[in-house]
Order: sequence, then structure tokens, then C-alpha cells
Amino acid sequence: MAQDDAKNNDKTSGEKQRNVTRRAALVGMAGAAGTVLARGADGQEVQVSSGSRPQVPPDPTKVIGRLASEFGERSPFERLERVTSFSRSSSETPLQNLHGTITPAALHFERHHAGVPSIDPDKHKLIIHGMVSQPTTFSVSDLKRLPAASRICFIECSGNLFRDAPEQTTAQLIAGMTSQSEWTGVMLSTLLREVGADPGASWLLAEGADAAVLTRSIPKAFWDEAMVVYAQNGEAVRPENGYPIRFLNPGCEGNTSVKWLRRIEVSDQPFMTREETSKYTEPVKGGVSRQFSLVMDARSIITYPSYPNTVEKGWIEVQGIAWSGRGKIAAAEVSTDDGKTWQRAALQDPILPKAHVRFRHMFKWDGKDTVIMSRAIDETGYIQPTRAAFMQARGPGSGPYHQNPITGWRLKAGGDVVYRVEEWA
Repeated sequence: MAQDDAKNNDKTSGEKQRNVTRRAALVGMAGAAGTVLARGADGQEVQVSSGSRPQVPPDPTKVIGRLASEFGERSPFERLERVTSFSRSSSETPLQNLHGTITPAALHFERHHAGVPSIDPDKHKLIIHGMVSQPTTFSVSDLKRLPAASRICFIECSGNLFRDAPEQTTAQLIAGMTSQSEWTGVMLSTLLREVGADPGASWLLAEGADAAVLTRSIPKAFWDEAMVVYAQNGEAVRPENGYPIRFLNPGCEGNTSVKWLRRIEVSDQPFMTREETSKYTEPVKGGVSRQFSLVMDARSIITYPSYPNTVEKGWIEVQGIAWSGRGKIAAAEVSTDDGKTWQRAALQDPILPKAHVRFRHMFKWDGKDTVIMSRAIDETGYIQPTRAAFMQARGPGSGPYHQNPITGWRLKAGGDVVYRVEEWA
């Protein structure tokens, strides 16, 4: 028996040694080939080479798949990511790679003025005071005990436009600072009833707990739809998007949906904070400026075909998204001849107010050089303008905010798709 055990131990030791040697050899070969070993979604080791597809077993029916895990990961074949700015104060959603209208929380765009704060939800408080009969401090747990509501809507940075973009520009870089989530939290109206807001109040101040202490004045006209939210797409709000709580101001410029919310002050006048005087105020022609122009105008962008896609002669389904801060999208139109003619695109359900809507349009490409573009029309009758019309209305000195001109893609004769370059006046 002892001899048999010794033989078995020797055999086991030998097998282990061979396994270690084989792994070492794989690692060596991977390093020599410029690849690294990783674990795929099926739990098996895969070789991932920079710029190449992961290598997996040829027949998944011959290999036991991975068991249940604590956290689901994307397949190694899916490498979606946000693009960050040089200052690392913002990142853009990869619009051209998404389907439907809900943005995965990990890909929701971000914008911050002093980095993403680290906040302990058990210590975080929301103070509501000012023109109220009962100033109150709410913990995050207190908010979660109040009646909850959910809302699907977009958030868009008011500076969501890449100016003077070259041909090699993606939809992500042009308009990637808009994303859409299902938000869950407490209606602002519920909180204002709790604290007894003065009927004469007409403004409130929302203040964040970041190092910039970003603050914005919100007029009463937007209070009915506003929320204090703690969940995003079914889970806690991501840190980049305001964890543990943020203000949500549907349809308005993103900076008014103040993240890391810590204070609401109720008043009868705007507060004229730094973020609404030195920033987010727009010069327009005639030597005047627009202030508190909070609502985001109707806009659209084609996400397919777009750079860096290539297409072939024949039928192509043009796809994109349209949205408006004034309500529902009534129509999306597509031009396949550089704006000479327009056709109605099909809108994909659900069509919700102040939300991204998918549109689709089939056209038969003859293989010749052309430009495709889209424009949004919302339920107020507003039509997304051309760049020339936009500049004529705002003037050459208009600021970098609330710019929503029609953008397009050039289909080159060889099938390459590039951004249609337009010079700003």
C-alpha cells in the first residue's frame, strides 16, 4: 500500500509538474507573441493579443462552462469604453456601439469640475432649508424610506459638441456627452411637502459635495419633474454620476442635475452662483447673453453608418438617436443627399418625453459619394437647425453651450464612412 501511495504521489507530482511546465511555456509563448493570458467569460484561459480577437476553445460544447459568479463580466470580445478628455474631467459614451436607448451605467458619460469624490453613504446627509417651515436633514436611508419613483430620461452636458472635428471623428466624440438611464429616487415635490416649502418660493439652490462645491439655481417651473435619485438602472448610482445621491432635472443641461447632492436651499430669487455667471451663460448676437437657458433643444445623431464603418453598395439601414428637453420626439428625418431632400424615419418604441428615441431608415446606396444626415423634430414643432441657421440665429460670438446643429456623415465612393467636416464661422 505504501509503495502504491508513493507511486500515486509521484504520478500526481509529475502531473502537477507537467501542468506547471505547460503553463510556463504558454506564458512564455504569449509574451513572445505580444499576448497575455486572461480568463474569459466562460472561465477558461484565453490569449488576448493587442489588436486581435481573444482565442477561445474551438468547440464550446466540448468544455464545461464557468459556474455562477458574484459579478457578471462582459465577454472579452466586447471592449466598449468611454473616451476621456485630456484633463480627465469628462468622458464620452460610445454612442456608435450601443443598442436600444438605455446606456449601461459603466458607460454613462461623466463630467466633473474637481474630480469624483469618495463619499460614505452612511455619513452623507442632505439638508433642506431656507423658505421652509421645518428645515430637515435627511440621511440616505431616510430618503429610501420615502415613496419611490422611477424615470427614464437622458442627461446631456450643455457643452456636448466637438467643434471643427476632422473626418476621423466618431459619434462618441461628436455627441457622446449624453446618456440615458432609468433613475430611481424620491420626487422633489415629496421632499418639499415634508419640509413645508413656502408657497411664495420660486427658486432653489442645489449644492454638491465635490471639491468644487458645484451649485445651481433651479426655477420653480422645473420642480414638478425633479427628483433626488439614489439608483441608476436598478443599482446604486455610480460614483461618477453622483453616488450616493444626485439631483435629477429632466430635459435640462446636465450641470443642473447636481451630483453628490448635499444641500437644497429654497428661496424666492436665483442665487447667481459661479457656475451660472462665469459659466453656463451664453453670449449671443446683439451683445447680449442668455442666462438660465436650461432646457436642452432637440437634437439627433446617426450612429450607423458612421466613422469608422465601411459600407457596400445596396440597401443600408441608417440608425441613430434623437432627443429633446422639451418633451417627446415627434419625428426624426433622414437625408441621404446632403440635405437636399428629407424622409421620415421610423421611430422605435418606447417614445418617452425627454428621452432618447431610436430611429431607423432604409435607403439604397448607389455607391457614389454622398452625405447622410438626420434632424429631430419635437412635439413643440421645433426642428433641429442646420449649422448655418444656428449661427445666423446665435451670431458668430455665441458661446460653447447648447449647440445642436445637424451633423452628417460622408459615404465615400469606396465605402469608407467619415465625418462631414464643416467649418465654424
